[in-house]
Amino acid sequence: MTVTTEGTSYKDSNFNSNYTNAYYAGVIRGAYHFARPNISGDAAQADYLASNGGAWSADNRTLPAALDLEANPYSGGYCYGKTTSGMRTWISDFLNRYKYRTTRYAVIYNTTSWWNQCTGSWTGPWTNHPLWIARWSTSPGTLPAGASVWSFWQYTSSGTVSGISGSVDRDYWNGDRSRLLALANNTA
Repeated sequence: MTVTTEGTSYKDSNFNSNYTNAYYAGVIRGAYHFARPNISGDAAQADYLASNGGAWSADNRTLPAALDLEANPYSGGYCYGKTTSGMRTWISDFLNRYKYRTTRYAVIYNTTSWWNQCTGSWTGPWTNHPLWIARWSTSPGTLPAGASVWSFWQYTSSGTVSGISGSVDRDYWNGDRSRLLALANNTA
């Protein structure tokens, strides 16, 4: 996955070239949106993602986009000043709008601690939305409330990749290539 958008005003200036280059290199790729629930509405952010690189295409190489929900690195509190009920509504509305725009269920990226604290251990989306768990350890550990399986596991933020300078995130896919292609092609 490659960073795409944040809120409703930021798009990674390298996204277009990174995304295109990944495609031509044969990489199954996806986009992700860093959520900012305290600065704008859910539908506005889903629309911004879908209109700026996060749309899905049936090309055998494009995953549905991910909604990145994690501790607020800016002002406004760990859970963006939202109650658990308010956060659930924001997430649900974002996911519904993204599905309306793209026909796909977005992947949800988060940590177990953030999810359980900020959504009140909400179990609602896990029936349809793949989980991308962030846990820098030797195992994915306990999953968010209601999630029975992880699809992606980000196991480090300090990996290396030939041809890329500096540290990069590294992830595992929980399955074989045919299952990843099924997610990319919406045949899962």
